Amino acid sequence: MKLKTLTVTEVNEYLKKTIDNNFILNNILLKGEISNFKLHSKGHIYFSLKDKESKINCIMFKSDAVNLNFIPKDGMDVEVKGRISIYIQDGSLKLYCSSMREIGVGELFEEFNALKKELERERVFDTFFKRKIPKYPKRVGVVTSPTGAAIRDIITIIKRRSKGIDIVLYPSLVQGVDAPKTIIEGINYFNKRNSVDVIIIGRGGGSIEELWAFNDRDLAYEIFNSKIPIISAVGHETNFSISDYASDLRAATPSAAAEIVSAGIEEINIKLDHYRKILYKNITDDIKYKKEALDSLNKILKSNNPEKLLSNEKSILEQLNHRMNTKIYSLVEENKEKVSKLNHILMTLNPLNVLSRGYSIILDEGNDILNSIEELEKKDNITIFMKDGNINIDIKIKDKEKRNG
Repeated sequence: MKLKTLTVTEVNEYLKKTIDNNFILNNILLKGEISNFKLHSKGHIYFSLKDKESKINCIMFKSDAVNLNFIPKDGMDVEVKGRISIYIQDGSLKLYCSSMREIGVGELFEEFNALKKELERERVFDTFFKRKIPKYPKRVGVVTSPTGAAIRDIITIIKRRSKGIDIVLYPSLVQGVDAPKTIIEGINYFNKRNSVDVIIIGRGGGSIEELWAFNDRDLAYEIFNSKIPIISAVGHETNFSISDYASDLRAATPSAAAEIVSAGIEEINIKLDHYRKILYKNITDDIKYKKEALDSLNKILKSNNPEKLLSNEKSILEQLNHRMNTKIYSLVEENKEKVSKLNHILMTLNPLNVLSRGYSIILDEGNDILNSIEELEKKDNITIFMKDGNINIDIKIKDKEKRNG
């Protein structure tokens, strides 16, 4: 008998029809613990139902989810009603839920809470014992899977923010029964060598089962007893594990842990850049101030420059000299005019000018002018001045009548 070759789609369609036509699978009540719960932005609910041995992926569409009278969350024990079918695109088996009711808290959550309370009583989570995370670590130890997204994110972020930090990876399991043991070995490895400043343990997100390795009692004790500060970075921001409480610091994600250990260097770079700007501004302002002061002093120097002062004094002297010359010239001209007038008067009154018109002057022996015959009678010697000279004459008068004649 020759078998017909089928496509993957044909097989998935066949399985879907077979399951859809099964009365039990189309009307099923199923109980289990909610895990990996997600609420879609459109209102649909995605989650898994599990027991100790198995799990099945479930979906409840918005039209049914709006009828719930409680908010589902990881760890809840619930009973759901719905139908099981095949999703043709990937051949996955899904439970399409039409209703859900809460029946209790899940076993894993009960175990988690019981361990948490016990360790709290033992003060394993006490903040008094927590070590301070170094602000400027030089070497960071990382205990995680060598192939997971966590180590890639940590390396990328630290190298981007601070190239001077060395990263030492201790490869470990992060899921399964043996995972806690390998994580403990990684912490021991770094503590024995004391070769790093801080340790990051963790992994990316997942369901409560996938993250359960970090809810181990022995791992909590190892974290508590570590001499090197430990940052726990398990899952996503909403995931909390025992290692988060026991560690010296919890990071919401592995990426957040990388940012924390490189924050100091980043802060230094930011501060240096800030101080560089302040220094540049202060230097620039100081140079500007000094330049303005220098310009002001230069103006003062120029205004008090001996050459300028001499030039100013010379200019003043020239002005004074000009004014003096002008004044002297004016006085000279004024006096020349006065002299001219006086000379004119003098010339008018000058006896020599009178002599030139035919007059003469008679002086006695004492050079006194004789103005009358009576004075002349008393003199024996006289000098007569005329326009062209003078002559001395002896006077001999015999009688008064002749003189009068």
